Amino acid sequence: MCYDDNARPPVPSNATGHSHGEDVVLTAADGNRFAAYIAIPDKPQAAQVIIYPDIRGLHQFYKELALRFAEAGIQAIAFDYFGRTAGLTTRDDSFEFMPHVQQLHLATLFADVQATLNYLKQTPHGKLPIFTVGFCLGGSLSFLSGTQNFGWAGVIGFYAGLSRNMDNQGTVIERASEIKYPVLGLFGGADQGIPAEQVHQLEQKLEETGVKHQIITYAGAPHSFFDRRSAEFANASTDAWKRIFTFIHTNSSK
Repeated sequence: MCYDDNARPPVPSNATGHSHGEDVVLTAADGNRFAAYIAIPDKPQAAQVIIYPDIRGLHQFYKELALRFAEAGIQAIAFDYFGRTAGLTTRDDSFEFMPHVQQLHLATLFADVQATLNYLKQTPHGKLPIFTVGFCLGGSLSFLSGTQNFGWAGVIGFYAGLSRNMDNQGTVIERASEIKYPVLGLFGGADQGIPAEQVHQLEQKLEETGVKHQIITYAGAPHSFFDRRSAEFANASTDAWKRIFTFIHTNSSK
């Protein structure tokens, strides 16, 4: 599990604006109804993001993360993975997520991504470039969605599982050559579940295909280092925010 109910995203230095957030229910093309949370900035800037949560789905960490993006001028929406199997129930620490994770499929998950994308495009700021940012399982899904024709401006992943093989369609490493959009990957050097060798393999694959990319490893940082409570990794979190905003700015200015 990446984040418990007490985890909170670090606050970026440029989160100086105001925002408001609201829970929404979206509907995919196959009729699946799923929860999402949108955060709208008072002064929108150059982009939007779709947030892919960790293995627990849409819990409080990701709602607050959406607000932090919006306070920096970036409209953000986080969505839940488990509408088909768990409905619209809450995703707090009591939620038994693993049975639902085991029932995830890329095709239906991408249908939910498309519904989220469609919703964003219908908002007043919907024409702005759209990026994805994911954590753990969500990091993997962020990168895998980069193999599809969603039209992203870029894909971002924190500690993305690189050996996860959903539906036997290939791991992130195996499918890296299919990614169509700029990539920003952020990893912890002390992450027990993601060996440095795998991170290097990902980087090599992206080098070979020529897709624009930046892969960063923070020495000594564990999985889930991006947490306001982790004071010893505050510098890594600050740098991660800076790299995200630079990546978004660079790839929005086309």
